[in-house]
Parts: sequence; structure tokens; C-alpha cells
Amino acid sequence: MGEKSKGSFTLPGESGYEKLTLQMAEKWGADVIRDSDGTVLSDEIVEAGYDIYSTICIIREHNEWAKEHMDKLQQTFLMSKPVMAQGSEVTIHLLDGYFTEQFVVNDSELSRKFWQIYDRTTETEISEIWNYEKETGNVTVRNVIPYHEYTVNFFAYRIWEEISMYNHVTNNWDKEHLMPIDPRTKEAQDYLYQWLDTWCREHPATTVVRFTSMFYNFVWIWGDDERNRSRFSDWGSYDFTVSPEALLAFEEEYRYMLTSEDFINQGKFHVTHMPPGEKQLDYMRFTNKFVVEFGKKLVNLVHEYGKKAYVFYDDSWVGVEPYSDLFGEFGFDGLIKCVFNGYEARLCAGARVGTHELRLHPYLFPVGLGGTPTFMEGGNPTADAKVYWNRIRRALLRQPVDRIGLGGYLHLVEDFPDFCDYIEEVADEFRKIKDFHKAGDVYTLPCRVAVLHSWGYIRSWTLSGHFHETYMHDLIHVNEALAGLPVNVQFINFEDVKAGRLQDVDVVINAGRAGTAWSGGDAWRDDKVLSALYSFVAGGGAFIGINEPSAVEGYQNFFRMAPVLGVDEDTGAKVCHGRFKYETEEIGDLIPKGANIKGKENRMVSDENTKVLAEDSGMPALTVRDFGKGKGIYLSGFEITNANTRLLLNLILFGAGQELDQNYLTDNVDTECAYYPSSGQMVVINNSNEVQSTSIMTVKGRMDFTLQPFETQMKEIL
Repeated sequence: MGEKSKGSFTLPGESGYEKLTLQMAEKWGADVIRDSDGTVLSDEIVEAGYDIYSTICIIREHNEWAKEHMDKLQQTFLMSKPVMAQGSEVTIHLLDGYFTEQFVVNDSELSRKFWQIYDRTTETEISEIWNYEKETGNVTVRNVIPYHEYTVNFFAYRIWEEISMYNHVTNNWDKEHLMPIDPRTKEAQDYLYQWLDTWCREHPATTVVRFTSMFYNFVWIWGDDERNRSRFSDWGSYDFTVSPEALLAFEEEYRYMLTSEDFINQGKFHVTHMPPGEKQLDYMRFTNKFVVEFGKKLVNLVHEYGKKAYVFYDDSWVGVEPYSDLFGEFGFDGLIKCVFNGYEARLCAGARVGTHELRLHPYLFPVGLGGTPTFMEGGNPTADAKVYWNRIRRALLRQPVDRIGLGGYLHLVEDFPDFCDYIEEVADEFRKIKDFHKAGDVYTLPCRVAVLHSWGYIRSWTLSGHFHETYMHDLIHVNEALAGLPVNVQFINFEDVKAGRLQDVDVVINAGRAGTAWSGGDAWRDDKVLSALYSFVAGGGAFIGINEPSAVEGYQNFFRMAPVLGVDEDTGAKVCHGRFKYETEEIGDLIPKGANIKGKENRMVSDENTKVLAEDSGMPALTVRDFGKGKGIYLSGFEITNANTRLLLNLILFGAGQELDQNYLTDNVDTECAYYPSSGQMVVINNSNEVQSTSIMTVKGRMDFTLQPFETQMKEIL
């Protein structure tokens, strides 16, 4: 990889392991040493000449104050386990099934004004006489209907901060549980501000204060049964921001009151995968504004001490929203994102902030997020790192970040020298790629892609968690494929469609199950959306629909874009209707070898002009239809593989009326490349764990490469 380079790398140091810390800093070319949750840096490390990141989570590590102000802890609405009445009275234990080390009931007089009791059999709120027994934690409801199910919506304090809880359990810590403080009240804000002022004064060597996000964690509700420990989790949920004080402040600002059921939503909550309603969007904006207003004061305080302020876009990130128009008001100097995948790297890279930094996986933990061994007997962190870097690298070839680094506990690498060697290769490779970007933009095909869903720009490059948490959604696979493709990508919502944003687009992708935020749900009832998209395609654009695109009940077609796609889904209403017979056709090399599109039930060709290019189990899996000057393209599903990623690129180019065989595209789907015209550098990568040969047409002619598993090769072609 050429001469040894240094910089742009953040190393987790550890007191008691000074020699190891400084050895790894030299080996990996680190210019920054950081602490991690539960570790400190000794004077020897701090005074070794490196910049120092200090990690703080502003709302935890305050147990002494929290115990004296238990009413200032963070809260959430919970719904009790449904109980079926056997007679005219029913008793409900509020915390039945919940992890009682995480929650206690808030039964204050103010809190109970927001409690609601529901007959879930009829989904109606009831106002019959009920009684709460503090000693037992039970609610007894009288005058109920036998064999109807009843629940209680109630406020609960969160007495164990969730990331501390996760780290505690994962690393087998034996220490006090940390409680999260809610900064909603002035008393809490004053305390936290003074605490940070003292902290900055007592840490003169710190150059960057790394806020472990800000105030509110993504929702993560644990159960008491280890067979279902994670009862509910959503990366984009705002449920952990709510409190009686927040609801009263919301009413004062928005002139209407939210109820507990507006959050509980029949026990389903408002997951990011579902289209947001007006109340949900109002509350998100309200919370985002509060987080920015108080967060800005803390960032300004850090700056007054001559330090930089970075925010970690994980853990307590809710309300930070790096793609919100309010984000810049924080004044952050940098954003750090932990990444497993390419789309997460793109999420970080696209945020409007000075410095973008990635925290690579695997973290230096004994076990990974899935509970499998990592830095312990039975683990293979080097193999894990290769897989993760393989996913991230292709995204970084398209859009740069400024820094990378690791998190966790450095002493764990002592028994894994091969991991240390591999991270050295990764760090050197990253710095090379970064230099290529500095010299000039990467070559990108003249094709503009818009991903259309309910959230649009504010949820660019994300769904509601990491890939392994949202793998079941087609769009997460599409995002991951797009993250490394040589095309321009933007994210739009349905209001953008009506506002004329399609004039800046060549291809629109809409992917997801019916009713989800990713497909769009009721947004497809708006005829102005349909007219704009029909006009866009007729004028020469392309619409790629995946799974149940534009699906909504109540119209002639289940897919509202069926006139463009030439495909629809029979939801049961057309079982007696005839079906168009078809023969599969080929269009050049559109479908690469190894591509696999799984069929979905009840899909049917709805137009005689539809061309079926692939089928599965007797169902059309890939179709193309001309519509005016443009094209409708349908995929019954999309799951990311190397071959399917190339298929998606081919469909984008085909839909945009461009040739598939262009300069700087590899002829082997297991490989990809990026070309940087300003420096004349080309980077070729092997995305597989096998040796691959590939050929690339360049302005200097065709070039051949042979790459080892996961290898990166760089070649100057000026």
C-alpha cells in the first residue's frame, strides 16, 4: 500500500495498558486517543503528544443527584399487558412482563392525569371507575365486560439508562446502574450545565468533547423474560422523550394536547417503518427544537473552553436529526457514526458538519451485538473486520469521511495480533482513499436517482437501525446497494414530488411493503402525486417499483403505479379474473449471472405491453414496460448480493436510457472500481472472499486485474 501514513485515526486507550496503547497508536497511525465508557486515560497517555477525545454522556453518571431528584428521571409511556376480564372487575399489574430493573411506575398526581384505560376488544377508551394500588402496582377496573381485554397506558420512569444497561450486561460489569436525567426542567438544565462547566475546567488536556449523543436514547424496551428480552426497539422513535412536562409544553406551543394513546398506538407505538402522522411530526419537531436549544448552550460552553464538540450519532441521538434543518444550529464541530454497513457510512458522510468520523466494527468487546463471541475464545474479530470493511469501503469510494477509529477496550486485542495487523492495513487504505478524494471528486455516471418514501430527506440513508435490525425491509437492501454505486442519490418524500423535485431526477425508486413508510401508504391517495409521477415517466423518466410500491387499498389497482409498471397485486378481489399469459424475454445483458429475484405471491401482469424478464414460482419477478418516453420497472423484491447490486445498477442505467457497458465499470459483479480524474487514480476492490479476475474499460483502454479475497488495488492511469 506504499509508505506508512499517519493521522485520521482515533484509538481507544486504556489506563493500565499504557505500553499497548502507545504501541497500537504507532502501528495504526493514530493521531487521537480516546476513552471509552468505563475507562480512563492515564497521565502517561494524555501527555504522549496525541489529541485527546473525552467521552461524556451528559444525562448519565449523575446518580447522586438523580437519587435526590427521582422526579427528574427520563420517562416513557408503557402499555400494560392485556388482561381478559372474567367477570365485571379486572385487575391489571402495570409492570407485568417488563424488566423492573429498567422501569418503575410514575404514579404522581400529574402523571396519572395522562393515564388511560382501554377496552382493546373494541378499541375504546373507558371511563368506568378504576383504582390504583401503589403498594401492589395494580390497577383495578370495575364495570367491565366479561371476556374483553383491558390495558392501562401509564407513565414509567426509566431507572437504568439503556446503553449503560447494554454495556453492563454485555461486559459483565458489577457496578451501580446509571440513571438518565431528563433535561426538560430548568432545575435539571442548570445542574447539567454547571456539571459540564466543572468538567471542562477539570479536563484541560481534552481537545474534543465527544458527546455520546445528547439527551434521549432511541427506544429500547426490555422484558423480564430472557426469551423475549428486547420487547420493542426502534432507532428513530421519540417515545423515550415524553414526560408530563413535555406534554404540557407541547400543548402551550401547538395549542392542542397529546394523549398517552397518541404514543402507545394500540401497543404498536409509531415505528419508523410506518408513515408518520401529523401529530407525530409535530412532536418530533417540538422535541428536535428543544434538544437543539439546550444542546447549543452546552456546545457553546465547550467552545468557551477552547475545545471542539463532536456528537456521536448513536445511543442518545434522538432529537439530534443530522438531516434536519435545525442541526446546524447546534454548532457541532464533528459527527461520529458507528457503522456496520455502507449506507451508514453515507449517512455520516452526507451530514452538514465540519468533520465526519466513523467508528468501525467490531467494537473491542468480548461479544458482538448479536451475542456471538468476538474478542474471546471462539471469536474471530479479523474475519468480522474484513466483512465490515468490505461493506463500508465501497461507500467511502463514493463519498469521503474525514476520520475512522475504534471503540471499546483496547486490552482485548492483545491475544489477536492478526486483528492488529489487519486494522493497520485498513487505516493505511483509508488514508489513501481520503487523499484521492482531496485531490478531486470521484467519477460518477451522469444518472440521478431519487429514493421516494414518506420521510424523504430527513431519513436519508437510513431506516430505523443497523442493517441487522432492519434486514427484512427491501429498502435497506436498496440503500446498501446504492451506497457504493457510481450514481447520484437523493431522498425525497411525496411533498417533494408535488413541489416539482422530479425535474432534477432521472430515476425514482419506491420500495417496500404496502402501508409502510417506505412504500408510502396513504400518500398514494393523493392524485397530485400520481399525476406528477405519470408525467415524469411519460416525459422520459423511469420508475422502479419494488415489492409493493405505491400500494394502497380502495382503488381500481392495488399498485397505483400499475399503469406505469404493468404489474399489480391481487389482494383477493380478482381471484375470478383472467390473467395475461406471458413468455419471459431477454434484454441484452440486463440481468447479470448470479442475480436472483425471489417471486412474491399474487403478483400479476396487468398490461399486454409488459415484458417479463424473470419469473419465480409462476409469478413475474422482474418486468419492464414502456410508458410514453420513459419506463416502468418492477422487481418483486430486492435482497443485496454482489450480483443483485449490479442488477440494480443495470436497471437504473437502462431506465435512464444509458448504456450498460461504460468506462470505469468492472465486468465481474464481485468487483467494483472508482476513478478519481484529478489524480488519475483508480481503486479496484474485491467484494468477495474468493480470488476474482476483472476487466475495466478506461480512457487508456481496457485494464485487467486479479484480486485476492477482499483485496483493494490502486493504480495510477494518467
